[in-house]
Amino acid sequence: MSVLQSSQTLVTPEVQGIVNLMSNFTVETTPASAAKVDNFASILRLGTTVYITFLPGSDYNDTIATAKRLREEGFEPAPHFAARSITDRAMLQDYIARATGEAGVDHVLTIAGALKEPLGPYSDSTKLLETGLFDKYGIKTIGVAGHPEGSPDMSEKSISDALTWKNGFANRTNANLHIVTQFVFESSPIIAWDKALRAEGNTIPIKIGIPGIAKLQTLIKYAVMCGVGNSINFLKKQSVNVTKLVAQQQPDRLVRELAFYKSTDKDCGIDGVHMYPLGGLLKSAEWAFATSDGSFDLTQKGFDTSI
Repeated sequence: MSVLQSSQTLVTPEVQGIVNLMSNFTVETTPASAAKVDNFASILRLGTTVYITFLPGSDYNDTIATAKRLREEGFEPAPHFAARSITDRAMLQDYIARATGEAGVDHVLTIAGALKEPLGPYSDSTKLLETGLFDKYGIKTIGVAGHPEGSPDMSEKSISDALTWKNGFANRTNANLHIVTQFVFESSPIIAWDKALRAEGNTIPIKIGIPGIAKLQTLIKYAVMCGVGNSINFLKKQSVNVTKLVAQQQPDRLVRELAFYKSTDKDCGIDGVHMYPLGGLLKSAEWAFATSDGSFDLTQKGFDTSI
């Protein structure tokens, strides 16, 4: 059912706020997961931006190959550039040159990466940005990492200093920067974090990472792997109800609360969402497209897409 057919209507501000927040959502895949997909057009709508991971120990050539395939199938590839996995400037330049030349990439995500120690001269994304190579090869849309719950690899001061530097970089260059956060599970810490960043002078728009459709036990596993402590505690409270462990979880309450915040606070820095398909891309994409289409009904605390 479309939003116009729903018992809720498009003119309902809260419904429209949810649709607005979810419009132009982004997703991501790993090269290994992408290899299992026959055709992304069977899952995603043409033009969707798809981030492609570059995980520790992996080959950036696989990320480039996945980006090239996505471009050929009609999508917008946005490869990750993990600073600590890049051995030297020659590798970085080759990676950027081939991503732009072979896959038409003009959108990337720069991150420090999960390695404890860098393999080369780049310890974090600021070191990548200051090389000037992204600008040289015509990349203007650049994502940088956001850490609402902190990072096990960086101190709070280092995170704050890096964000100040990135705001300065965005102001003095033509780069179109945006922040992409870790996946989160509740809205109140995110809202407080956004307000704190705003008070510190942040003007870079934020895409909030939300979990895809997955079982609670799967979400807990990923939260532990990624070290998002507050989220782990939040999820463990939910797991007291054993039946919830095997039930499919949807981020409808989180999205609804974030959308309400965005709609009611004119200074809100949240610009959209990035979906982590922790339980599989197909289910997450179906839910996200239904939500962005307005094909849902509001419930007591969230909404129901009937998927």
